[in-house]
Amino acid sequence: MSQADAQFDNVSVETRANVYHDGKVTSRVVKFADGSHKTLGIMLPGEYTFGTEAAELMEITAGSLEVQLPGSDEWLHIEGGQSFDVPANASFKLKVHSLVDYCCSYFK
Repeated sequence: MSQADAQFDNVSVETRANVYHDGKVTSRVVKFADGSHKTLGIMLPGEYTFGTEAAELMEITAGSLEVQLPGSDEWLHIEGGQSFDVPANASFKLKVHSLVDYCCSYFK
């Protein structure tokens, strides 16, 4: 099942939003019983740079963007239903073309 169709049961949600880039990117943390967590968020059109601590799987549930992954000069086009991985302790760039809905999973 893709995250676009996912329902998370038996979780807790942090009601305080994570707000980035002057409010153009927001997310909420969803915590699972096993101690793992994901963030569910929205990005408005714009260009952004993010850094990671843990490895991430970014699943785009709606919208379109381009991503420049660490160590690459290439921009990859990503649309709703697609995803990309980002390694731990890295930086990546996004060019968001339309409102993007996303789910981000974190790995140790």
